[in-house]
Parts: sequence; structure tokens; C-alpha cells
Amino acid sequence: MDAIKKKMQAMKLEKDNAADKADAMEGQFKDANARAEKINEEVRDLQKKLSQVENDLITNKNALENANKELENKEKQLTQAESEVAALNRKVQLIEEDLERSEERLATATTKLAEASQAADESSR
Repeated sequence: MDAIKKKMQAMKLEKDNAADKADAMEGQFKDANARAEKINEEVRDLQKKLSQVENDLITNKNALENANKELENKEKQLTQAESEVAALNRKVQLIEEDLERSEERLATATTKLAEASQAADESSR
């Protein structure tokens, strides 16, 4: 009988130890589930942030493309305007050269007219 009592006590102790171990494991399981849920929530938040960043990236890429196109158009306009300015500068230079030649011819003609006028005055005397 003593052996049975000892065996019963050993089994009860073993059962209590197993119950304690089960309680501890259940606590660890709850803690692990809570951590997993928290991590899953963080993952969802990060996925939302990633989605927003990707949308911002697309928006900014489109804005950059539009800005580059506009810059390209402005550069073309600038090149065209510079070409027009250069052509107008050449035209002004040619007109100035023509003006100088005309002024020289005018001076020559004025001198000849003065000489002719003087010669006519002398011949009429």
C-alpha cells in the first residue's frame, strides 16, 4: 500500500508539474501570439506606408517627366530666340555698314556739289 501511495504522490506531483508546465507554455503561447499580432500590425502599417511611398514615387516621376519636357521646350525656345538675335545682329551690322557707305557717298557727293557750285560761281563771274 505504501508503494501505491508513493506512486500516487509521484503521479500527483508529476501531474502538478505537467499542469504548471502547461500553464507556463500557455502563457508563453499567449505572449508569442500577442507579439505576432503586434508584428503583423506593424507589417500592415509598413505596407500602407510602402504603398503611399510608391504612389508618391509615381507622382514625382510624372512631375519630373513633365518638368523635363517643359525644360526641353524652353531650351528649344531659347535656342530659337538666340538664333533670331544672332540673325538680327548680323542684319544690324549689314545695315550699319550700308549706312557707313551711304554716308561716305553722301560726303563725296556733298564735296563734289560744293566744288561744282564753286566752279559755277567762278564761271559766272
